[in-house]
Amino acid sequence: MEDEDDGTLVRRCRDGELKAFDQLVLRYQKPVFNAAFRMLRNPEDARDVAQTVFLKVFEHLEQYDPNLKFYSWIYRITLNESINALGRLRPCEAISGNETDQSPGLEQQVENEQMSRAIEQALMRIQPDHRAVIVLRHFLHLGYQDMGDILELPEKTVKSRLYTARQLLRDVLVEDGVC
Repeated sequence: MEDEDDGTLVRRCRDGELKAFDQLVLRYQKPVFNAAFRMLRNPEDARDVAQTVFLKVFEHLEQYDPNLKFYSWIYRITLNESINALGRLRPCEAISGNETDQSPGLEQQVENEQMSRAIEQALMRIQPDHRAVIVLRHFLHLGYQDMGDILELPEKTVKSRLYTARQLLRDVLVEDGVC
């Protein structure tokens, strides 16, 4: 059944039902890709990370603690793999700018795209740990508790890191003349 919760699907996977794993992949392929893409800004690299994430999830499913939220576990793996990929990539890769914008007017669309590009470029200039909290909060819209679960940090530390990350991002944007 497609409406089964994550815990049930994980149990079925552990019992050897590959169809249950397929359902987990279908459920999380877009969020995993989006998180990786927000960290890496390259669709090919994000696809590679997503594949690695699902391979690791499958290989280490027995190590998953069912008392924790599955999505926290898979996002943590995604962030770790993204950070690992960043270490293998050149420090300053170009941002593609191929993202589409659904805003109504052409002028507004151009303005939004320019601001989006500026924010993406600024994000790539801050440390991955700081970038991760911004991605989790502002792009994946997670709460502080969920962020803490994913990052394995206390909620207060998450809030502090997010505050620092926002300040760093603002400083880069000011330095670039965007704000």
